[in-house]
Amino acid sequence: MAPWVRLGAGAALVLALAGVGWAVFRGDGRHVAIDPGDPALLALGREIYARECASCHGRDLEGQANWRVRRPDGRLPAPPHDATGHTWHHPDQQLFAMTRDGIAPFAPPGYRTDMPAYAGRLTDHEIRAVLAYIKSRWPEEIQARQAEITRRSRDSSGK
Repeated sequence: MAPWVRLGAGAALVLALAGVGWAVFRGDGRHVAIDPGDPALLALGREIYARECASCHGRDLEGQANWRVRRPDGRLPAPPHDATGHTWHHPDQQLFAMTRDGIAPFAPPGYRTDMPAYAGRLTDHEIRAVLAYIKSRWPEEIQARQAEITRRSRDSSGK
């Protein structure tokens, strides 16, 4: 596949992820709160991350090598969840929904991914714990920027 085609497909995915789901809520319409300052939540999140996420996203949240380059099967390697990745560019509600429901609802038709949906595998509380653990590993500046993204998302949704 030509590099410009790969670049275009990657750009389409980024635009889809950025434009969809900015106001994703829990099933009952309430916003999802993910607190990286809750020690009990972080302990649970660290354990679940090690068991469920580290094999793909890395023990230290570093992701897989060449995570922006499609493999021969057309799928992208797992991205990092540390400050070098794009995870922090999404509001809490979207991170929660992507983890619970998988990437398909946020991606262009036909997009293939190895990321499973965790609904039925993890509880909502466990998903929030994993995300709190991931957020706790970001530098304070990145945490503040992501918190602002989440705040703006809430403000624009009107809920």
